Amino acid sequence: MSLRIEAVPCLQDNYLWLLKDGPTGAVAICDPGEAGPAIAAVEQAGGRLDSILLTHHHGDHVAGVAELKARFPAARVVGAALDAHRLPPLDLVVKEGDMVPVGAAQAEVLHLPGHTTGHIAFHFVADHALLCGDVVFALGCGRPLEAGGMEALWHSLRRVARMPANTRLCCGHEYTESNARFALHVDPDNKALKAEAEAAGALRAAGRPTVPTTLAQELAANPFLRAKDLAEFTARREEKNHFKG
Repeated sequence: MSLRIEAVPCLQDNYLWLLKDGPTGAVAICDPGEAGPAIAAVEQAGGRLDSILLTHHHGDHVAGVAELKARFPAARVVGAALDAHRLPPLDLVVKEGDMVPVGAAQAEVLHLPGHTTGHIAFHFVADHALLCGDVVFALGCGRPLEAGGMEALWHSLRRVARMPANTRLCCGHEYTESNARFALHVDPDNKALKAEAEAAGALRAAGRPTVPTTLAQELAANPFLRAKDLAEFTARREEKNHFKG
């Protein structure tokens, strides 16, 4: 693996992601919801920014793009063709199956709708990493917010579930502890879930991120990835919307 991937906290509970390719020094930022932390991360990584990768159009994932682009004008902004009309101005418009380089590393673009209709993810296959935005979280998944979202999100999660088990899921929010409370409500006897919940609590107590998680962890503990069919997934997603635990 040549790609260093680091979670950078921003806003209240978001993460943007810093990627740096070892052989070339190329740097990318994914989902800069806030400019200040993104700029600081780039400067700490050497002051070079080649790409700004966007998974979807929500403000907490794109609000820092304009300032980041102004500071690093050579950086190209990469986003989905389906969402080009509601994303910041794009330098590279991509669709399912396109390849996006970060130096020597290569990401395949995956269309993973559900949270939004145009949501994409960047799959660095050789580096075992998926920049998955708000599709899947540690012990949770995104809210289906647009037409057809529930079924689309289920199919997107099934697609993620078929990836190699060692895939690192680089998601957009620090939701693990709250997700764990619902997951334990659904599946209270799951030993893997209990272990992940305890580990998350320890990490947060130490001021550290709980992500990336791995697909292997989530297949063992995440109640949405473990749902047996669309009906069970839908019931769990709707129950989560009203859960007060």
